[in-house]
Amino acid sequence: MTAEYYFKEGCFIEEWLNNSENEDISIARVRVEANSTTRKHKLLNTKEHYVILRGSGIVTIGEKTWQVNEKDVVSIMPGQSQNIENYNSNDLIFLAICSPRFEEKNYMECD
Repeated sequence: MTAEYYFKEGCFIEEWLNNSENEDISIARVRVEANSTTRKHKLLNTKEHYVILRGSGIVTIGEKTWQVNEKDVVSIMPGQSQNIENYNSNDLIFLAICSPRFEEKNYMECD
């Protein structure tokens, strides 16, 4: 597990599992600060699932937008644009589970 760090997407990441010994999956705890939104981005060649642990927010995948709450699971296919907004006064916490594992080279910001 890594110490929490700020990622250019606009959130804080704590990697629970991400190494070359487990190429097929990575798991990270993501924290989106109160009243903030992550940058619109996509992951190339990587499927991602959000598992909302604490808080609620608005997720946008492609052209579809909806509210997410604790215990919701969001599936994001490779290459789909995505972002999440935390409109609350408390942090939004979720797991980001990627398959194959997250590699920064596959992260791409969208316009």
